[in-house]
Amino acid sequence: MVHVAKEMKRLNFTIPLLIGGATTSKVHTAVKIEPNYDGTVVHVLDASRCVGVVGSLLSENESHRDDFTNEIKQQYETVRRQRAGQLSAKEFISLGRARDNRARLDLANYTPPKPNFIGVKVYQSYDLEEIASYIDWTPFFSSWQLAGKYPQILSDTIVGEEATRLFDDAQKLLRQIIDKKWLTAQAVLGIFPAASVDDDVEVYEDSSLSVPSRVLHFLRQQRKKAAGQPNLCLADFIAPKGSKQDYIGAFAVTTGVGIEKWVRMFEEAHDDYQAIMVKALADRLAEAFTELLHQKIRTELWGYAQSESLTPEELIHEKYQGIRPAPGYPACPEHTEKQTLFELLKVTDHIDLSLTEHFAMYPTAAVSGWYFSHPDSKYFGLGQISQDQVLDYAERKSMSVEEAEKWMAPFLNYEPA
Repeated sequence: MVHVAKEMKRLNFTIPLLIGGATTSKVHTAVKIEPNYDGTVVHVLDASRCVGVVGSLLSENESHRDDFTNEIKQQYETVRRQRAGQLSAKEFISLGRARDNRARLDLANYTPPKPNFIGVKVYQSYDLEEIASYIDWTPFFSSWQLAGKYPQILSDTIVGEEATRLFDDAQKLLRQIIDKKWLTAQAVLGIFPAASVDDDVEVYEDSSLSVPSRVLHFLRQQRKKAAGQPNLCLADFIAPKGSKQDYIGAFAVTTGVGIEKWVRMFEEAHDDYQAIMVKALADRLAEAFTELLHQKIRTELWGYAQSESLTPEELIHEKYQGIRPAPGYPACPEHTEKQTLFELLKVTDHIDLSLTEHFAMYPTAAVSGWYFSHPDSKYFGLGQISQDQVLDYAERKSMSVEEAEKWMAPFLNYEPA
């Protein structure tokens, strides 16, 4: 996004630039994007709010239009000043010190569990009925700007009536999707021998641990921590090379195969509500499929938690052992690692899921990520990192520093040259 803003400025664009999406924020827009473009830049929380923003930007009332753009610029300037004050209060440590302060596994009293199978497993058309039973409905309501947890939201005194109407519509359409097989759920997952080397994880084809087939590159927290708190990296949750045999899993799922036909049908009928509903349900099914397969990994395929017996509520609140972090999210926010994941699993050879040139997944109702089994593995946010880690990361990935900075722009604690 920063690159796009710079290119628009270089080419003398003057049109407004709207920023949105799940991984964007007002702070990132104000600090990283807006300073790189001379035109108006506006962060829009979700698509439903674009109408009002565009209406103000295109207003025939010049005074109203100018007031709106000036207010946005003032807001972003305030955000930048506040952000600068926050950063100046933060203390960062060198990558070397951060690695010295890594989380260390207790391998003396722990043996990584051996999986029930090694290799890749493919699901070409998984039962949508089973997947639907794993849906977490709370984010569905959030996507429609209705705040509250399911099922309590249905009886909420303020939004309950509207939430119930929306839920009933979703149930009817979901029934059609399942009964008429409008969508196809596909997945590929794998479990492989692995070993960590500093902030990398070497992945092997077999247990010989001779030559790695792929190397996963992770990033480490660099904020100075309180005594006793480690600077985390996902590689910390894999046993170091030369110690005990360990493993890592990977997955890529989609429930969006076939969705274009139905979205187009509703749009051509000028029924945008149903078109959006199909997309929202496909996204919920993708997350549900991810939850279902993770449970299979824990209890059957890897089998490191065979006695697990969790309620749907406990699954939603992640009361299980292990994690499934996804490239692009807080613990591993650098998107190009999806390419390694797709190569490792040969995703595009097995299912109808691919990566765009910007490492977005297509169809968009998709999730990919890693499986870690260690009982101490946990989700965390990388936060900002320093230039020494960027240089190290670029060298590890055989990537130019400029390219590394482009992909890591949202979480740099310095301004690239």
